[in-house]
Amino acid sequence: MKCAEFLHELTNYLDGVIDETTKVELENHLSWCHNCYVVCDTTKKTIEIYRDSQLYELPEDLRSRLRGAIMKKCQQHKKRPPESV
Repeated sequence: MKCAEFLHELTNYLDGVIDETTKVELENHLSWCHNCYVVCDTTKKTIEIYRDSQLYELPEDLRSRLRGAIMKKCQQHKKRPPESV
């Protein structure tokens, strides 16, 4: 199995909706491919964090600074010339 194939099946693997043969292939790939292991582990942990987290209100000053930073970044992006392909 190649990394691209692993990444294509990652969501199904994490959701537990793959057949046993594919699961074995994915787990075999994870046993030797450090990059895919890190992607899988990080994705799994991120899902767990978001599943268990509660929403909370951001302080207004932080919200304003964040909004300002996002708007500044968007404006910078608009001013850049398109990249040639």
